[in-house]
Amino acid sequence: MPDVLPAAVLFDLDGTLIDTAPDMGGALNNLLREENRAPLPLDAIRPYVSQGGLVLTKLGFGDTVPAAQIEPLRQRFLQHYLAIIADDSRLFAGFDAILDELEARSITWGIVTNKPEWLTHPLLEQLGLSSRSAVVIGGDTLAQRKPHPLPLQIAAQRIGVDCAACIYVGDDERDIVAGRAAQMKTLVAAYGYIEDADAIAGWNADGVINSPSELMQHLHLGTH
Repeated sequence: MPDVLPAAVLFDLDGTLIDTAPDMGGALNNLLREENRAPLPLDAIRPYVSQGGLVLTKLGFGDTVPAAQIEPLRQRFLQHYLAIIADDSRLFAGFDAILDELEARSITWGIVTNKPEWLTHPLLEQLGLSSRSAVVIGGDTLAQRKPHPLPLQIAAQRIGVDCAACIYVGDDERDIVAGRAAQMKTLVAAYGYIEDADAIAGWNADGVINSPSELMQHLHLGTH
């Protein structure tokens, strides 16, 4: 990537900026217990967390319930999740220093996620990030969601920067598809919730980071 500082860095949320798997997994297991089913190990849940509540509900119940019951179960899963939304969720290790450094360098940062706003905002509020993120676009903020580029384009518009001057970091192929379509530089958060790590090479991102600290190398910044 060029040795030029970006005007802004935008992040996906689950599996990129915040490790939400403990609470997402906990919510699914609470629902499974409520239905008198055995809980799943977190390692079995983690790779699917970025794919959202529907995928997680299907993971938990699979073909054992009629298709018509999946949506009511998903809604109950989301309510379980809201109840524990920030119990064990934290910034991935290293992001405290990274966000401090971005702010110190006057590099705007924000969040573009497919997580709905009614879940995103409570999570950010409880983790003390709401007042720091310059923009938050959720999966229900606009008529389109990732992999459509519109959420990223609107995020850039709201913070007053050109898309070409932004970097977007995400842990799902749809993040990279959206970022490329929005003409942003893209980085894969390979430490995130990726079902098939071998597939990353086919996403055609501008770079891959295996830990949050590697982000600073791509930005040509050092942390304090």
